[in-house]
Amino acid sequence: MPDLSLMIGSDLSVGPTGDLLLVDGTQRGVQRVLRRLLTVAGTYIQNLGYGAGVQLRVGGLIDADELSALIRSQIFREASVARDPDPVIVVTPILNGVHVRIIYADAATGRQQTLSFEVP
Repeated sequence: MPDLSLMIGSDLSVGPTGDLLLVDGTQRGVQRVLRRLLTVAGTYIQNLGYGAGVQLRVGGLIDADELSALIRSQIFREASVARDPDPVIVVTPILNGVHVRIIYADAATGRQQTLSFEVP
């Protein structure tokens, strides 16, 4: 079942027919991984345990290994992320935040997906 096309930090998109744009397949998986990582646990009323709250880790001392472990545990909760090969997660401190790069295999296609984002 498709999801609405809605990337974190952007608006809903309109398709060529004027309807709301939908996504499925690989792009749906990418959206879901990013949404899970940036949703603060306890704020999604239908599932209070949903979310990693990566942005809450920024602002103090950042333990890149700990943050990578949190990300790994959360992305494996998404059906679109294959467990093999093991995802590559790189957390790099930047000025006032972190840059996260995740390389994983799409569970349905086996194709490599790269997700990269910054959290200020």
